[in-house]
Amino acid sequence: MITQHHIQSIPNGVMFNAYPDSIGQRLSDTIKMLQLPEFKEVFSLFYILPTFFNSDLDRGFSIIDYNLNPELVSAKDLKALQELHIMLKFDIVLNHLSVASTQFKDLLQNGEHSNFKDFFINWNSFWEGKGTKNQEGIIVPEESYLKKLFMRKSGLPILKVPFPDGSEQPYWNTFYQEIQFQKITIDDLKHLKELDAEKALLICKKVNQLIDNKQDITRLDFNEFDEYKTQISQIIHQKRTFLGQMDVNAKSELVWEFYEETLAKVANYGCKILRLDAFAYLHKEIGQSNFFNKPGTWNYLERIKDIATKNKLIVLPEIHAEYGLNLHDEVAKEGYQIYDFFLPGLMIHTLEKGSNIALLKWATEIKEKGYQTVNMLGCHDGIPVLDLKGKELNGIYHKGLLTDEEIEFVMETILERGGKVKNLYDATGNKISYYQINATFFSALGENENKLVLARALQLFMPGIPQVWYLDLFAGKNNNEAANKGGSSSHKEINRTSLNVSEIENGLKRKVVANQLQLMRLRNTSKAFLGKMTIHDSLEKEISISWTNENCIAKLKANLIDFSFKVSHSENDFSTELIF
Repeated sequence: MITQHHIQSIPNGVMFNAYPDSIGQRLSDTIKMLQLPEFKEVFSLFYILPTFFNSDLDRGFSIIDYNLNPELVSAKDLKALQELHIMLKFDIVLNHLSVASTQFKDLLQNGEHSNFKDFFINWNSFWEGKGTKNQEGIIVPEESYLKKLFMRKSGLPILKVPFPDGSEQPYWNTFYQEIQFQKITIDDLKHLKELDAEKALLICKKVNQLIDNKQDITRLDFNEFDEYKTQISQIIHQKRTFLGQMDVNAKSELVWEFYEETLAKVANYGCKILRLDAFAYLHKEIGQSNFFNKPGTWNYLERIKDIATKNKLIVLPEIHAEYGLNLHDEVAKEGYQIYDFFLPGLMIHTLEKGSNIALLKWATEIKEKGYQTVNMLGCHDGIPVLDLKGKELNGIYHKGLLTDEEIEFVMETILERGGKVKNLYDATGNKISYYQINATFFSALGENENKLVLARALQLFMPGIPQVWYLDLFAGKNNNEAANKGGSSSHKEINRTSLNVSEIENGLKRKVVANQLQLMRLRNTSKAFLGKMTIHDSLEKEISISWTNENCIAKLKANLIDFSFKVSHSENDFSTELIF
């Protein structure tokens, strides 16, 4: 049982979740929507994603700096949100910064003489003496170390960057990178004096065709121009541009000074809740997995929490891990509110199978162990599936919230409805596990409006602060065109479609939207949800949950087969009943 007074609890209420430009073109357009009478008393909190700040990759999670992004946000917006009495939640991306950050640009400009030399992690320096260099001059760690590394992408987590001395140095890059090759021209080849104009034109055509087709430029077949291969390769390489989320070195006090400045800055913007993005990757140590290393991660987390407390911020650690690994329990026992990344997959399983067993088992565990959670259906990321798994630890298998067969069913269902899978890899590029499915929650439910409204009702009656993704509210469908534009890295765009003012106006006329707003308003305003939750006995195909706080009662009774449900609410002598 978690001791409640140790937990920094997020105030009760419903949380809106969107990018600054998810509605219209700027944050001010979202504020105008929230000011509409249809949204009165619906939301108490707003999680604004990090394009709120200056960023350049991974839709905001590659931070350049934590200043307001003037293209999307103004100080006037912050004042308007304050007047709406909406509490703000922001991200600090603990593990990495953009290559375009002041710190990394200084490193690129000054190399070994940079004041920020130790701010980031030189891969070769980190692994020196613990591996062998390959043909590209990159240290490949010894097998005993390599097999322990937890990878978020295929291959070694590095990006090679140019130093002033002409060398290229590999820097730790756990997450995204984007290398763009620019087309070459005849002028770029003019210093190759033996090359006539006709041959130069042919080389340019070959190179630029590969670039246009987004093919691997390193596989260019030079054929009769082989004698120029080295020079042409250098020209191509020199004209490239790159973006990357570069891992910071938390062993450097410069990084902690940066965290101090950043937390003070976001608190000044009105932030009350700080999501710690990718915190489990921050601590790195040879011989460990570099995902939630212990005790290093705990030490870093406690240090961040101390800085947050000084700035009157509640921290919310973001972590994806198998249920069987039990990390969620460890984080909760340390006094932190946790993300309920288990709910989305459980919800789909519940509605598709017509069975309450798995969902109510989890609800009971939350209640009995005293977890304080933030839950969701959809979000800016994918629908978690790895989180539901069991895990073998020290020869003992710890069960998941769903069996492997049940997880496969959930995955196949979403994939059949247009979802796209995201996998995890080992250091040699081999897939080791699925991770999440990218899809809108509405499409994952087969675009059935009754299912979506019931899913929302169940979410609102589950323990925890309900977070609502803007596109779910408006029953958004998979955006396959956006998802297919840039390979697997753009899968997330399937669930990030921006809505214009006209689409909001039309959406508010739809029953599926109005019903969700009605339920969310009840959840946001009723004192019942400040009280005690009771899970009532019911048939497997039904769910009955009530919340009671003195003389205020809210009760949900749902049918998981035909997706009909009833919500009753009473306070003193006044009672209402909503039938869906």
